Amino acid sequence: MSINHLRHIINGESIKGTCERDFDIYNPAIGEVTTKITGASASDTAKAIAVANEKFGEWSKVTPSKRAQIMFNYRELIIKHTDELAELISKEHGKTLADAVGEVGRGLEVVEYCTSINNHLKSDFTADVSTGIDSYNLRQPLGVCTGIVPFNFPAMVPMWMYVVAIACGNTFVLKLSEKVPSCGLRLTELMHEAGLPNGVLNTIVGDKEAVDEILSNEHVKAVSFVGSTPVGEYIYQEGCRHNKRVQALCGAKNHMIVMPDADLEQSTDAIIGAAYGSAGERCMAISVVVAVGDETADRLIESLSPIIKSLKIGAYNEAGVEMGPVISKESQQKILSYVDAGVKAGAKLVVDGTSVSENSEGFFIGGCLFDNVTSDMSIYTDEIFGPVLCIVRVSTYDEALTLVSDHEYGNGTAIFTRDGDTARHFTSHVQVGMVGVNVPIPVPVAMHSFGGWKRSLFGSSGTHGMEGIRFYTQLKTVTSRWPSGIRKGAEFHFSSGKDV
Repeated sequence: MSINHLRHIINGESIKGTCERDFDIYNPAIGEVTTKITGASASDTAKAIAVANEKFGEWSKVTPSKRAQIMFNYRELIIKHTDELAELISKEHGKTLADAVGEVGRGLEVVEYCTSINNHLKSDFTADVSTGIDSYNLRQPLGVCTGIVPFNFPAMVPMWMYVVAIACGNTFVLKLSEKVPSCGLRLTELMHEAGLPNGVLNTIVGDKEAVDEILSNEHVKAVSFVGSTPVGEYIYQEGCRHNKRVQALCGAKNHMIVMPDADLEQSTDAIIGAAYGSAGERCMAISVVVAVGDETADRLIESLSPIIKSLKIGAYNEAGVEMGPVISKESQQKILSYVDAGVKAGAKLVVDGTSVSENSEGFFIGGCLFDNVTSDMSIYTDEIFGPVLCIVRVSTYDEALTLVSDHEYGNGTAIFTRDGDTARHFTSHVQVGMVGVNVPIPVPVAMHSFGGWKRSLFGSSGTHGMEGIRFYTQLKTVTSRWPSGIRKGAEFHFSSGKDV
């Protein structure tokens, strides 16, 4: 098999990295290296940042209408190349083509949102805050912004970041995951084809060496991150130490409460898709079902078990495949170790999908289902990031609400019920950032913002929507008075609206 060699994109040019490390990029369905790239060194990263800094002055002066037109062009190109982009995602990540097409579509929503950047940057204006004095707000770009993205969404998560930042008038350096870089590099090429000037978006592939340069470089004004909590906490602390804005969207342990009155078929279908879609490698995957009442738990297990056992597992290009592999051998082994730990801790392994890993060269794991999971078990406390679902039994709604709210992660949650009062109480009181009611994966659409609570988010800002616009701009408030020929003399106090 011939090995494809990728290169970084800096100032619109294809650049070979100078890091001492080459990254092997696998097709996880066959367990073989298909692509390589020499990583971006600190020097390469600094070059990308310097180019972005040089281009900022000119790009920030481009009118929002012109930036919006580029987004319109970009939208058309993404639609035209959706199948190509999905293929690149599936080859390197392993998710099914349908899932990859859906991911591209969710990223496209952000592009569409940014075609209206004129409206999103409109300011407030108040006439005559005092006699002859007006006040208004401006939102202006920051400068060089950066994004550090995970492997599990090679298209959607990058578009959460650079699309919004560039539409707001910033320049951008995008650091892709070394495991799945092809789609992000292709999206960068399409951005240039849409009319973006060279140097406004620079895309590199690297590891901690590149990240540390981003965090310490004086020209970087903002850092966006999506990934694990330990890495996100490091990025937040280091970025803040170097006086940068940081939004770090991190780990999760998403619970779905199933009430006794919930529709069984609807709940079952929702759980299957939310727990096992993309092999569980989603920060919004449902990994814990909180069943209220033993009868609810028993009915769910009876309904879920045969479907989990019958999931068609295979490569993305196999007909009818429902779940692909996990990203790497290391990830596969980590997930298997969690399954072993759950059994040893006393949880009941109702469906054991681990044997799938023994029958393929790819990084496959079948769906696993645990019952009688307790809050002190590692399969409950930790983010496994694989196709492992835990059922926790509780007696009452109040107990379920407390369980969900007490977890250290507060990313996403859902409740399935027919009772409006219960649902309303849950949405108001649960200590989680994104909540679904009879919706298993409550990922906000582009005009709303994505972001969890507690150790699922470091920093005060979510991503895309108006939270994204605010993160990538800085507020300036102007108070102005034009000479009117009336001289009042010097004033030694703060003026107010009551002054005349």
